Amino acid sequence: MAHENEDIPTLVKRANDLFMQRFKYEASVFVCSPGRVNLIGDHVDYNGGYVLPMGIPMATVIVGSLNELSICRIETDAKIQGIDEPKYVEFNIPSKDIAVEPGSPKWANYVKGVVAGFHGPIKTGFDCVIVSSIPVGAGLSSSAAIEVASYTLLEELLSSPSTSLKEKALACQKAEHVFAGCPCGIMDQFVCTFATSGCAYLLNCKTMEGRHIPLDDPSVCILIINSGVKHELSGSEYPLRRAQCEQAAKTLGAAYLCDVSRKALEENKESLDAEVFRRALHVINETEYTLEFVEFLKEKNYVEAGQRMIRSHKSLSDLYNVSCQELDIIVDIASKINGIYGARMTGGGFGGCVVALAETDKALSAMETIRNQCKSQNISPILYICKPCEGTRRLN
Repeated sequence: MAHENEDIPTLVKRANDLFMQRFKYEASVFVCSPGRVNLIGDHVDYNGGYVLPMGIPMATVIVGSLNELSICRIETDAKIQGIDEPKYVEFNIPSKDIAVEPGSPKWANYVKGVVAGFHGPIKTGFDCVIVSSIPVGAGLSSSAAIEVASYTLLEELLSSPSTSLKEKALACQKAEHVFAGCPCGIMDQFVCTFATSGCAYLLNCKTMEGRHIPLDDPSVCILIINSGVKHELSGSEYPLRRAQCEQAAKTLGAAYLCDVSRKALEENKESLDAEVFRRALHVINETEYTLEFVEFLKEKNYVEAGQRMIRSHKSLSDLYNVSCQELDIIVDIASKINGIYGARMTGGGFGGCVVALAETDKALSAMETIRNQCKSQNISPILYICKPCEGTRRLN
């Protein structure tokens, strides 16, 4: 399984040991990409709204070298739980006669998509090993971490940097669309690319412009509560939600749902299917809650910030219908505990994680209370305390 508590040096050692075991020589480049947790603003990225993610200590590390062959050889650590077999793959580098195609195993498609969409020529193959402490299917962006780390590895190996970080993030998003079959928004790849220590990242998903929001007050911390329930966003529910939002925007004459006012939505309620109306209402709610949360964060008004998280969860659960029983129970438990300002589901939903804003001094006791109360509901969550971490980078 993924070892969520492993630090970066431990991951690097594990990757290097596996690289030497497989390829019999030492890797020349080490890169790291963080997972991410979205503090608030879910299912609005593909609607042009605002999101507020941050990098987290759990990360993906890739070590690699050029191999002077015409093939790419990739191995991942068998300790990563939830990925399919085999753990080792080979494929040809792209050329005018040979295209890189998605296939099996699914985990390799994230790397293949990056190779296929890389901005510069790839004239020689490479060897690499991927290890990670990001739990797969937990809504902490394990896929984007692999994509952005893979892209950064190629930049370093080929001495071919992107013209901009934005170009890199968009290329990685395209890899997920085309090769993994998931029509994700831009949030995950952008935060893996732009994250910085001590800050969350407020991203306007319509303009693709972002700014760092300080989150370095030592009196507060972020709790991540992994429900242990797995989800797969490339299933039918995620594309359905996106299609419903596109339908609502088209009916209301807007390019993005974030451009629709609450008043305009209410006035045109009868022209929308009831379920589509609820999806649109969530987008408007979530955008408002996100911007309000940021302002309260700046003011260090954590009580009101926490209330926005609770309202966000209710909207995701009742209007967007992407929560589940376990997440609702965890949010209800956490939100009532002394030392927790607020909690909400985070990520795509249908399982995964809850994120909470907590008082640092009370975080450990709050975590123990959450564990005990969840146990009585037959839920066995894994909890972490997080501070915002640095984005994707070369380590050596």
